[in-house]
Amino acid sequence: MDNSTHASLVSSSDVNGTNVYGKDGASIGSIDHLMIDKQSGKVAYAVMGFGGFLGMGEDHHPVPWSKLHYDIAKNGFVTDITEADVKGAPTRADNWQADRDWEKRTHDHYMVPHYWI
Repeated sequence: MDNSTHASLVSSSDVNGTNVYGKDGASIGSIDHLMIDKQSGKVAYAVMGFGGFLGMGEDHHPVPWSKLHYDIAKNGFVTDITEADVKGAPTRADNWQADRDWEKRTHDHYMVPHYWI
């Protein structure tokens, strides 16, 4: 049996650039990079690029990792988030990754459990 077809581990460098699809199958963006909690080692966010052309004009938004589910057939991630969800997400400051209040509001907005609990 070829174990590579059943491997569940992936390098973060292979996740960067992976397409993300909506429930309707349309491409909605791609993963720019991951944010990993240093203490637990859990992936907390996928910072996704939405819109733009060849990377120009692209907006980047952190989305809780638990909102993405890998789809083998698509060779990408699928999510139920919408453009309205992203646009309605809590406003973040430059230091958003150090702002637990922002994280709480964001996880509540996307209706997912807090990754740090």
